[in-house]
Amino acid sequence: MTDTHCPYCALQCAQTLSEGDADTLVAVPRAFPTNVNGMCQKGWTSTELLTVRDRLTVPLRRTVDGDFVEVGWDEALDDIAARVRAVRESAGPDGVAVFGGGGLTNEKAYQLGKFARLALRTRLIDYNGRFCMSSAAAAANRTLGVDRGLPFPLTDLNDADVVVLFGSNLADTMPPAVQHLGGVRSRGGLVVVDPRRSATARLTDDGAGEHVQLVPGTDLVLVLGLLHVVFAESLVDTGYLADRVDGVDAVRRSVAEWWPERVAATTGVSETQVRRMARLLADASPHRGGGGAFLLTGRGSEQHTDGTDTVTAVIDLALALGLVGAERGGYGAITGQGNGQGGREHGQKSDQLPGYRMIADPAAREHVAAVWGVRPDQIPGPGVPAVELLASLGTPDGPRALFVHGSNIVVSAPDAGAVRRRLESLDLVVVCDIVPSETAMLADYVLPVTQWAEEDGTMTSLEGRVLRRRQAVRAPAGVRSELEIFADLARRLEAPGTWATEPREVFDELRRASAGGRADYAGISYDRLDAGEALHWPCPTDDHPGTPRLFADSFPTPSGRASMVAVRQTGPAEVVSADAPVWLVTGRVLQHYQSGAQTRRVAKLNGSMPRAYVEIHPALAQRIGVEGVDEISITSVRGSMRAQARISPDIRPDTVFVPFHFADEGLVNAVTLAAVDPVSGMPEFKVCAVSVARTRT
Repeated sequence: MTDTHCPYCALQCAQTLSEGDADTLVAVPRAFPTNVNGMCQKGWTSTELLTVRDRLTVPLRRTVDGDFVEVGWDEALDDIAARVRAVRESAGPDGVAVFGGGGLTNEKAYQLGKFARLALRTRLIDYNGRFCMSSAAAAANRTLGVDRGLPFPLTDLNDADVVVLFGSNLADTMPPAVQHLGGVRSRGGLVVVDPRRSATARLTDDGAGEHVQLVPGTDLVLVLGLLHVVFAESLVDTGYLADRVDGVDAVRRSVAEWWPERVAATTGVSETQVRRMARLLADASPHRGGGGAFLLTGRGSEQHTDGTDTVTAVIDLALALGLVGAERGGYGAITGQGNGQGGREHGQKSDQLPGYRMIADPAAREHVAAVWGVRPDQIPGPGVPAVELLASLGTPDGPRALFVHGSNIVVSAPDAGAVRRRLESLDLVVVCDIVPSETAMLADYVLPVTQWAEEDGTMTSLEGRVLRRRQAVRAPAGVRSELEIFADLARRLEAPGTWATEPREVFDELRRASAGGRADYAGISYDRLDAGEALHWPCPTDDHPGTPRLFADSFPTPSGRASMVAVRQTGPAEVVSADAPVWLVTGRVLQHYQSGAQTRRVAKLNGSMPRAYVEIHPALAQRIGVEGVDEISITSVRGSMRAQARISPDIRPDTVFVPFHFADEGLVNAVTLAAVDPVSGMPEFKVCAVSVARTRT
């Protein structure tokens, strides 16, 4: 029996894998604080990933006629290294770029950042977490001094009087997490802010709470309105603000213009509901004798061009009420990808080094360079965020080669048609994957790598809890770990430093590189994790107990105080018009994960959700002449997609919803736009203007 964790989302449900080979392995849940003996459909079927029919087991090289042929590892790596050298000679080190993923183990994410900067010598590395957590991270860093998805254990939610979910559909994305809302639902305190009446919004029925169904893209205005009421009605925690927070007066002045009547006109949320929500939060706050309140953000509120400002305003609200660092309250962001937290802490982001150190900081560069055994000037400077990186591919001054690890960008990136064209223009594309994803099928080389139950490593959950991933079965013959691939290519490219291939050795190096950083793993070891310790970072020493709750006494800022930051509403990058009169929002469904490259290959999951759909309100369906069995086309200035209609009163009449897990004709990211938040680089997935029509056959 092997104790490990589910390969999918950041809840990282604990599971035990039975003895046997890959064909007979069975996953069952085990007791753990986050999942409490529960798993969703994806977790129960996770072992099927090990035996999918088109599992990659041998390196593939594209031929001149577009087909793939099998090649040996040495031949593949020799040619890749030679082509990298040729690109660097003609275009410089930044002629090569790297795109990582939030599902990589901490060890692989760390080594990928090191490989990009020392072996490829490029500054151009970013990852798909830019599509997931970047706005929440940027907001938390500028207000609280550190980014950790949940700075408190998930179990704290159950005892609160109020939990507000801004744009999070936990019931579909992380079903086992819903049990932590049982207590607050019994007290009628669950508030869900979402343009859809999602599965999570339906949890507020029968007196369990309230659904706030706002106009897409107006989340920031709603929060500014809540802040207005809290200040105007003297509901703030004045003692907390005086003792622990700067910037209060600037925020107070900035929200004065967002009185409830104005908020209602912009958001579609009534003045009464705005006031009621603000008072509910205040009454639940500890300074007014309440049982506690938590404000949580998800992708629905974050994936906008003003996503960083929206999360900043939510944190401002939490600070105004004295919730951040309180025993019975706080702010948190629901991390999505399996290692979305750890994946962004140790070097995949364009501006960061391990330990959440900023790459432009001379002291950070000196520390990491010493661990790597190189000079600080051998580490390149900051790169560019993911969307900008993808847009630069194949341009006259842009990269000519791309390495892709743990991401399926031609499905998951915005304006996916443009991304495909960029990839097709490159001189070299190398994809490491377990299956022939849509992106892999555009590569010049596809390299087969180990997956979750075939490897050791660590993951960091949405709570900042570091977990052990343990090998349960051997990988198929011919499959290699990415740690081995990095080492083999680094040797061929005559990279400086040492290149360990054993996960434990890589993690020990990561610990040293992170020591003293904001995400300090120095005191976390395989031995401590294997002994059963639940260690949350920061954990700076071998005898440190870890830090489940942040901010109890101070904030990791130079002053030790948090900063409220005044923000202003700008609105979506695109607005509805006569030619595009409907808002499109995208999201996940219960059966699938991310781009669907894995879950679409699991029969039980794909059988119950085999293709995309368009959720459409009955009034809009009637207006365009659509019935439930009809196909709908959705078109923007960037492209179009089609799927079957799903008529439902759960969506606003001015909005349609499409899940983003599908390719081909159901590829909704062919329609979305690549406008980004100017602070975080987050794409505006959650709102764009489209036309909808019945598809004529």
